[in-house]
Amino acid sequence: MARNSEKAMTTLARWRAANLGEVAVKERRPYLATECDDLHMAEKWRRQIIGEVSRKVAQIQNAGLGEFKIRDMNDEINKLLREKGHWEVRIVELGGPDYKKVGPKMLDHEGKEVPGNRGYKYFGAARDLPGVRELFEQAAPAAARKTRSEIMKFINADYYGYRDEDDGVLVPLELEHEKAIIEAAVSEWTSKKKAGLLGNIANEEDDIYAVAPEENSDDEKMESEQAGTDEEQPRYVAHVPVPSQKDVEEALLRRRKQELFVRYTSETLMAQSDEAKALMGLT
Repeated sequence: MARNSEKAMTTLARWRAANLGEVAVKERRPYLATECDDLHMAEKWRRQIIGEVSRKVAQIQNAGLGEFKIRDMNDEINKLLREKGHWEVRIVELGGPDYKKVGPKMLDHEGKEVPGNRGYKYFGAARDLPGVRELFEQAAPAAARKTRSEIMKFINADYYGYRDEDDGVLVPLELEHEKAIIEAAVSEWTSKKKAGLLGNIANEEDDIYAVAPEENSDDEKMESEQAGTDEEQPRYVAHVPVPSQKDVEEALLRRRKQELFVRYTSETLMAQSDEAKALMGLT
């Protein structure tokens, strides 16, 4: 004999309960968010999507589901997140709150986005799939090099240290350090002098301004040697008159004038000049 629970699950029993209003018909979420004109229903569908995403995010943490199952589930999660964004936009259009600004974003933070692939995220075990792990292990892009104009913006007087003494802190510290160094050097020299460790330096202390005789340089030595040899050897006497430097310069100047005269004077002018010289008896 059938139990009461089994009788209640029969087709006839369900049909009779539906007619009596005891079983409510399950509503389906609209395919497009724009098909909903009720703010209360739009918030209801958004909460329903959040619940589905939470369940799937919890399920995708299991790496034993298999690669294909994990990929399909990750695609479904991304699809639900995009649908949730559509419903949030519709809620704002219907006069409701903007959940993108004030709503929790824990579900979005659980996913990791691949660099260069904006919008698609990997959740749970999907981040360890073959081919996906390598995408996250890519090196970060190198920082762009600064141009010369950008670098020159930060080069001023402070860069070269011209304003280090403006604050009045560095100069007193340098004076104190310099004074300490001088005192240490003087005390060390005094102690060495008393101990007799300075040697010849202490004897030369009284005559610190004495100038040692300079040694002749190599050129001076060669000149003195040459002068000595010249005195020993007989001097050469020229029997032919040798022109001086002035005579040579005058001869070169006359030759240069003659060349210029020949270059810039025509044959007619030269003939007239010769004729005038002949008439004047200069030739």
